[in-house]
Amino acid sequence: MESWPTGRLLSTAARLVEHSWNEKLASVGLTHAGVIVLDVLSAAEEPMSQAMIAQRVRVQDQTMGKTLSRLEGRRYIQRQRSPSDRRSQAVSITSLGARVIKEAREVDPTALTRAVVDGDKLREELQTIILTLASQTG
Repeated sequence: MESWPTGRLLSTAARLVEHSWNEKLASVGLTHAGVIVLDVLSAAEEPMSQAMIAQRVRVQDQTMGKTLSRLEGRRYIQRQRSPSDRRSQAVSITSLGARVIKEAREVDPTALTRAVVDGDKLREELQTIILTLASQTG
């Protein structure tokens, strides 16, 4: 790993953390992707379109559709035809989804428990990377 570029180190670490997180989230019937969506919806003041959620979490619309279908199957979200645009659906979190996201937030800090790192410093560094690169790509 000494010779790996930083990008490879970061993406490998991300995959391993994601795997650890998914193992822990299985107890509440979620994946990391589901948590991200529920987190976005729980903070929203009104229902959001699939495209808006996908844009917010920086994934493709098709990828978001699969995640939403899984969440809807577990009754964590509901989708209804948008009254303003009959072609799109308005997505909102259900009361069950709100309860599950609270449980999932308790799991999040445990994802790195086996790694010896300063979690707060790592979060700051990652936020800096995301903000810097996001501002460059629009």
